[in-house]
Amino acid sequence: MAAHAQAASGDLIANLRQLGLIAQVSSEDQLTKHLQSGRRSVYCGFDPTADSLHVGNLVPLLALRRFQMAGHRPILLVGGATGMIGDPGGRTEERQLNSADVVEAYVDAIRPQASRFLDFDDPDCAAIVVNNADWTRDLAAIDFLRDVGKHFSVNAMVQKESVRRRLEDESSGISYTEFSYMILQSYDFAVLNERYDCTVQLGGSDQWGNITSGIDLVRRMHGAQAFAVTFPLVTKADGTKFGKSEGGAVWLDPAQTSPYAFYQFWLNSADEDVAGYLNTFTFLPLETLDELRAAHAQDPGSRSAQIALAREVTRLVHGEEGLTAAERITEAIFRNRLAELAESDLAQLAIDGLSSSSVAPGTPLMELLVTSGLAVTPRGEVTQGQARKLITGNGVSVNGEKVTDTEETLGREGALFGRYHIVQKGKKNHHLVVLGDG
Repeated sequence: MAAHAQAASGDLIANLRQLGLIAQVSSEDQLTKHLQSGRRSVYCGFDPTADSLHVGNLVPLLALRRFQMAGHRPILLVGGATGMIGDPGGRTEERQLNSADVVEAYVDAIRPQASRFLDFDDPDCAAIVVNNADWTRDLAAIDFLRDVGKHFSVNAMVQKESVRRRLEDESSGISYTEFSYMILQSYDFAVLNERYDCTVQLGGSDQWGNITSGIDLVRRMHGAQAFAVTFPLVTKADGTKFGKSEGGAVWLDPAQTSPYAFYQFWLNSADEDVAGYLNTFTFLPLETLDELRAAHAQDPGSRSAQIALAREVTRLVHGEEGLTAAERITEAIFRNRLAELAESDLAQLAIDGLSSSSVAPGTPLMELLVTSGLAVTPRGEVTQGQARKLITGNGVSVNGEKVTDTEETLGREGALFGRYHIVQKGKKNHHLVVLGDG
C-alpha cells in the first residue's frame, strides 16, 4: 500500500471530491493545509450491530484506506460501548438493544474483517484498532455527567437532524438512551485526540451532527482544532436500498455471502450506478475510470464497467483466490458445466449461489422437483403430475445426465463429491441438492 502514497498525496480532499466521495467538510481550506503540512491521525467508527460487516461499511473503510495511502495514520474504532446503545441516526424507531456478551462477540467477529483493508506494518503510518469500551467500561456515571456532559447544550442537541427527526415523530420519539449516543461518540473523538493526537473523523453524511459535536468537545476539553469529513450515502438509481440482494444483506463474511454471490452483486449493478460505484469502491487510476466510463457509454451491452467493478471489489474483499473461484463458477453456470466445479465451488453455491435443498440420501427425484418448485405448470401450480411430465419428457438432468426414470432417487452413488446433486430443468433452471448425513 505504501507504494501508492506518493500518487495519492497532494490535495487529498480535492481528489476525493473529484471522485464524488465528499458530502460535507468542516473548514475545508484549513483541513487541506492541515493534511498537507504533516502526517495526521484519522479515525472512523464502526458499531458492532451484527457478526459481519456489509458492503455499505466499505465506504468508510475504503476512505480510511485512501487517507493511509496519502500518508496519514488510520484509526479503526470498533464500538464495543456505542454498540450497546445504538445510533438513532437514519432510524424511525428505537434499535433493539443487544446484551454485552452479544456485542462483545460481534466486536470479536468484525475487528479482523475491518482490519484486512488497512496496513498495520507501514513504518510511517501503521493503522491501529481501538475499542471504545476500553475507556468507557470503568467510567462512573457521575464523572461522565460532570466532566463530559457539562459541555453539551440540550438546546443544541435537539437541533441535530438525527434527533430532531425522531422528536417530530410522535409515534416513536427518542429515548434518553439513544439521545445520549451523540455524547458518547463525541467523547470517543476527545479521547482519541488526547491519546493519539487524532484530528480528523470520517463518517457517512448521516453522521455529520455527531461528528461536529465531537469537534466542539475536542475544542472545549483540549483546546484543539479538529475536522470532519463525511461521505455521501450510497444509493441505487431505482430507489431500492444499496447493499441488498434477493437473499438479504450482502455481507463481507464469505460464510454469509459467498465470494460468488458477492461477485454477482457487483456484476449486476445497474448501468446508471456503475460509474459511481467504480469511483467509490475501487482504487483504479482516474484515467482507467475515464476509459471504463467511455467504453460503457459506447457499448453498455458489453458490461465492461460492471465486470471491472466486480473483479476489483471481489479481489479487494476476498483476495485473488476468492475472485478466481467466483469467475470460475460464473463461467460454469454461463456455459452450463456445473458438474465440472470443484467441491469448494459447490459449497459456495449451497450458501447462496443457487436455490438449494438439504435432503436425506435416497430422496425421490419426483419429490425433489415438487419441493424445489421446479415442477411448476404454465398456470403457476406445482404438481406431482408436472414432475412426472418433466422426467418422461426428457426435461430433467442430474449432474449433467438426462433422467427419464420416474423412480430415480438422489443417493450417494453418482453424487458429486459424495454429497451434491445438480438438478436441472431445461437450460437455465438449476437446483442444488445437498445430501445430509445418513
